[in-house]
Amino acid sequence: MSLFSDQIVAAVREVAGPSPAALHEPVFAGQEIKYLSECIETGWVSSVGRFVDRFEQQLAEYTGARHAIAVVNGTAALHAALLAVDVDAGSEVLVPALTFIGTVNPIVYCGATPHFIESSSATLGVDPDALARYLSDIAVVTGGICRNRLTGARISALLPVHIFGHPIDMDALNEVARRFSIPVVEDAAEAIGSYDKGRHAGTLGSVGTLSFNGNKTITTGGGGAILTNDSGLAGRIKHLSTTARVAHRWQFLHDMVGYNYRLPNINAALGCAQLEQLDGFIARKRRLTELYAAAFEKNPGLRLIREPAGTQSNYWLQSIMLDPQHASERDVVLEALNDAGYAARPVWRLMSTMPMFEACPRMPLTVTEDIEQRVISLPSGAGLIS
Repeated sequence: MSLFSDQIVAAVREVAGPSPAALHEPVFAGQEIKYLSECIETGWVSSVGRFVDRFEQQLAEYTGARHAIAVVNGTAALHAALLAVDVDAGSEVLVPALTFIGTVNPIVYCGATPHFIESSSATLGVDPDALARYLSDIAVVTGGICRNRLTGARISALLPVHIFGHPIDMDALNEVARRFSIPVVEDAAEAIGSYDKGRHAGTLGSVGTLSFNGNKTITTGGGGAILTNDSGLAGRIKHLSTTARVAHRWQFLHDMVGYNYRLPNINAALGCAQLEQLDGFIARKRRLTELYAAAFEKNPGLRLIREPAGTQSNYWLQSIMLDPQHASERDVVLEALNDAGYAARPVWRLMSTMPMFEACPRMPLTVTEDIEQRVISLPSGAGLIS
């Protein structure tokens, strides 16, 4: 314990109230039981049913995407999306080292190699300027195909992530991607209800993905979705995620290797009820942000991570960044918060340090390594305030 950590615990207690307080609990305050009961009464609880269709339609309307395909989780969503843009064995996918492992594993499922790139301390997401400089050094584009001149591998996709729901500069990243002929698969797993210049996260690349895990802003228990404005990609993704079954009245015909990734109807029923409450959840989380901001005004040595200019964040996880002189106290603060009953966690261990990814290509990660040492996420659920 230290005076610094004591002050942080006091600020969190002021906002989150008496402990215990979880990192992010779901809130079920709408039509969840009604819709689940209706689903069970129909007998259609697996991957076909009216709630799946309804959930996909509501997601498309909410996000502004032309197509939304609901699947079993965010990892499956990324896997299908990467396959749809032709990520294949032997290629490389540019991905931030600062992310959850669910972003990186699907790259390996495709037989591709993660190629780790730098993040920005302003957004926590991919740094477009640093990426452009790096690709100018290592990338060669011939005949519309980008290759890593150091390894000879095709660079088959750029996979940026909206960390903690904070939108990143997709216009700048898309410009870099266009310059180097690289498709963009946007990981918006944490960012439903987040907007960049009025455009919903996950709709700004070739294809984007969402997650509805139990700790997300809205949940289907487990679940995810793929967003795209490209009808051809949408059809391919839906086919891949439905075991690549060819329509027939009774025959089981499949024309390629597919995946059993479709979201069950019973999970979609929960999602429909949750989506109806999303705007209210986000309004409460944004009020929570202001409460944390006021509480931490009295705490020198840190800053509350806020949405970048021109964006609107869902503030999935309320997080602080310690000043460099307090970086060595990160674990002391984490221990103090958890001992006091406030679930807090560091940002993920960098993917580039995981044993199975240590040999993967990477650009210099100086900023990313600094961020890892200084970020702490705090209790953030919409249920913390009314």
